[in-house]
Amino acid sequence: MAKGICIFAELTPEKTLAGVTLELVNKARELSQKLEGEEVSALLITGETNLEHVFEELSKAGADHIWLVQDPKLLQYSTDLYAKAACDVVAQKDPSIMLIGATTLGRDLAPRISSKLDTGLTADCTEIDINEKGQLASTRPTFGGGLMATILCKKFPQMASVRPKVMPKPMMNIEKKADVESIQVDFSSTPVRTELIEFIKNIQADTKMIEESEVIVAGGKGLKNAQNFKMLEELATLLGGSVGASRCAVDAGWCEHSVQVGQTGKTVTPKIYIACGISGAIQHLAGMNSSDIIIAINKDSKAPIFSVATYGIVGDVFEIIPKLIEEIKKRKGL
Repeated sequence: MAKGICIFAELTPEKTLAGVTLELVNKARELSQKLEGEEVSALLITGETNLEHVFEELSKAGADHIWLVQDPKLLQYSTDLYAKAACDVVAQKDPSIMLIGATTLGRDLAPRISSKLDTGLTADCTEIDINEKGQLASTRPTFGGGLMATILCKKFPQMASVRPKVMPKPMMNIEKKADVESIQVDFSSTPVRTELIEFIKNIQADTKMIEESEVIVAGGKGLKNAQNFKMLEELATLLGGSVGASRCAVDAGWCEHSVQVGQTGKTVTPKIYIACGISGAIQHLAGMNSSDIIIAINKDSKAPIFSVATYGIVGDVFEIIPKLIEEIKKRKGL
């Protein structure tokens, strides 16, 4: 009988654990309590050696076991090889649930695994839970983001890919050491149909990614044009943060897609999120409603953004933002 929760442990190009992996281990420990304490295992597929720092992180996050598939052929990501490794391990270990981060790699790998295992996959989830029948209940935006659907899977393993940053990271203080089991996989008959020639990072080293910002000042349709985003940039600079945008602003060409927040953009969890002229469509809320403090500025008192706001200001952004900038400068002596 299928039992246990398996987390795909993704490594970054810098050979550290992807943040979403730790978020999923933390969530898996919470889910395990609803499954009579079923164990949490991390599946690590890599060609790297010297992985003690990775094992330590997974242990402190709360993993009970680490299933390691290690082979020089796995130094570079390959959909064919990684899917083969994952499917062989899952077939051997028979977990009831498998969770994968909805990263670029995860979005490529998860459907291949589910297809090979002939099971279901709920992709790009923003919430996961265990229902009263002990099934994995995976929630994601659907119908173009107009509704949130909770989906069940009838087969094992029940699979879900989960968006980064929608769940908290663990405290990393669990005093135990996960046992590491090396599992051999025979790749001799696995065709490799793609080859990585070169990896080019599409962001300058000195550019701060919006997901890493503790303060985000985001603008929407209410900003009216690209020029008006300059006042958001000034406010964000004063607060040591970054500028974000809604899909409407990006589609209008006012901002780059790299700063889009929402279902089709980035998921962010800053300490402070200031939404300026953003109505609060469900697609946008899916990407920022886990922020610690949300400050909404909108002329429409009935705008959906106020339903998730910690503080709401009903007013004109073109009056309020300049006053905020002026007051901050005054307090900073600028």
